Amino acid sequence: MSVLLMLCVVLSALVTPGRGTRRWEPCTDLRPLDMLAEAVPAHGAAGGIRVTQAHGVQGLQLSAAAPHAVSFPASRIFFRCDLFPEEFSIVITLKVPNLPPKKNEYLFTVLAEEPDALLLGLRYSPTQLHFLFLSQDSAGAWQTRVTFRSPALMDSQWHTLVLAVSEGSFSLTTDCGLPVDIMADVPFPASLSVRGARFFIGSRKRTKGLFTGLVRQLVLLPGSDATLRLCPCRSAELAVLSIPPVLQGITGKPEDNEVLKYPYETDMKVTLGSRPPCTKKEDAQFWFDASRKGLFLCVGSEWVSVLAAREKLDYVEEHQSLLTSSETLGLEVFAIPEAGLFVAAANRKATSAIYKWTDGKFSSYQNIRTHQAQSWRHFTIGKKVFLAVANFEPNEKGQEFSVIYKWSQRKLRFTPYQRVPTHSARDWEAFEVAGEHFLAVANHREGDNHNIDSVIYKWNPRTRLFEANQTIATSGAYDWEFFTVGPYSFLVVANAFNGTSTKLHSHLYVWLLGSFQLFQAFLTFGAADWEVFHIGERVFLAVANSHSYDVEMHVRNDSYLINSVIYELNVTAQTFVKFQEIPTCSALDWEFFSVGEDYFLVVANSFDGNTFSVNSIIYRWQGYEGFVAVHSLPTFGCRDWEAFRTAAGSYLVYSSAKEPRSRVLKLRTG
Repeated sequence: MSVLLMLCVVLSALVTPGRGTRRWEPCTDLRPLDMLAEAVPAHGAAGGIRVTQAHGVQGLQLSAAAPHAVSFPASRIFFRCDLFPEEFSIVITLKVPNLPPKKNEYLFTVLAEEPDALLLGLRYSPTQLHFLFLSQDSAGAWQTRVTFRSPALMDSQWHTLVLAVSEGSFSLTTDCGLPVDIMADVPFPASLSVRGARFFIGSRKRTKGLFTGLVRQLVLLPGSDATLRLCPCRSAELAVLSIPPVLQGITGKPEDNEVLKYPYETDMKVTLGSRPPCTKKEDAQFWFDASRKGLFLCVGSEWVSVLAAREKLDYVEEHQSLLTSSETLGLEVFAIPEAGLFVAAANRKATSAIYKWTDGKFSSYQNIRTHQAQSWRHFTIGKKVFLAVANFEPNEKGQEFSVIYKWSQRKLRFTPYQRVPTHSARDWEAFEVAGEHFLAVANHREGDNHNIDSVIYKWNPRTRLFEANQTIATSGAYDWEFFTVGPYSFLVVANAFNGTSTKLHSHLYVWLLGSFQLFQAFLTFGAADWEVFHIGERVFLAVANSHSYDVEMHVRNDSYLINSVIYELNVTAQTFVKFQEIPTCSALDWEFFSVGEDYFLVVANSFDGNTFSVNSIIYRWQGYEGFVAVHSLPTFGCRDWEAFRTAAGSYLVYSSAKEPRSRVLKLRTG
């Protein structure tokens, strides 16, 4: 029985009344719950609330309203039972004022009916963000506080925060940046009752601690981490999960609604020419920068962009020729908080290297002994930072293993942490499902046998090691790719060779009942890479096909000239369907990236049957036309692409499997 059919049978059995035991149901819908919309209806049930505009963005100012007015009963959203979800995330978009030291303001609270005891809440101070909740056991009840160092909110800018909670794990993400994780001694309660409770937005039902800033979004998402829905995002500080109707534009006269709109009103003066000073004299005045085609507003002492020309990719130029100790088969770009931006190069020979971005270029930082390394994978668990290498060959003693390294805050270097038995490993994929951490290795072959198991390892918090959790039969596995669609988690493998042919099925698996089970099969030809990406609400999967070969056929040069395929998720049919075929030359990698409002795919073309000097192509998304070639980049044995961004702009870096040199390219925009 297919997983899709099995899933339907399971779900239908669960919803059939009168059969078996009563099924478990969440206390509310597992969808975004807009708390602002509940407290501030579109037709203005709450007085004293103002819609105010800052930096061209509208938000609600609550400080003029009575604290008890901006509230709603918990039963309005918890309609099936009275328990707050054990796993959830809270998304809030806000602009906060400068607070004096030691002052706290509440973003929201959930208060019990009697005697106004705080069950749950979120408040901030100039230096910290506090998540509060009620804990209780047989000895009694007490308030638990999880504290994050304040994520630099008081800069007069909009910010979007995502607080994700899963048992004892608490994670805070600011503007789609790197998450800050805390493993608390006291977990969030599994049965926090909200019977008779009320949600209070921007207060604790009293004037003290009243929120005096602007709030644009306040959403509760039960059952999942909202960062997976929001990020990456072009305007991360304004990433949207749900905005209340009152901020989506209202027609009619102001007197028709108690929620009044107060847009900016000022005597407009626009300065032209070079950058003028921004002082109290120029406050609320505009400056038009003709060279950048941007309009700026003087706020305090800074010019803030309010209208900018849309950034577009003009051309690509070489920025750095990065010499490596040998041919490089894979790259991994990653950032470590307070340490910097790095790239790890998986080199064919005995030493791989890590480079650090310094003064606008990558410079050598650390060498690590490897055994024909194929790829690196960076991941984090809580505050711990890891880097896993996939070794293809055994060591000098004939031992075959790959290694997980851990970042040492003291040494500021990666040190060996755990050896993992592998078989000609090609790739690692790190991911998280239901608050648990996993690593999947793509085992390519064992001796001459390509039809072997690849392994999914699970992090054991007690031993602090990865342990084998599930095996999946693969054929010459080359790559794993993990992604989520709504509440579902998927893992897709690129099967490259079964011992006789490269024409075989690669498989997509779905997490169901505690393990990955087959969901869909794709016919591929020497599949070397999968790349998942989102454009709006659409979900795509691109496979890089490298070679059409069968032992019974003669090798032909044109067998490397083969179409790679982009699939799109058909939500109605609950399957991926072919969207576009793109001619490629032994494609080994896809990389998706964006510039401004444009989306791009770059392919690593490696060999055309005659030469490794093959152009790799950048394709731009053009809606109905699909992806259209826009830039042709000379490459030599191109193996892997990585896109990254710094304060100086956007870049691409590619590795070569045929020369000891990688190249960093800068994306010039206009």
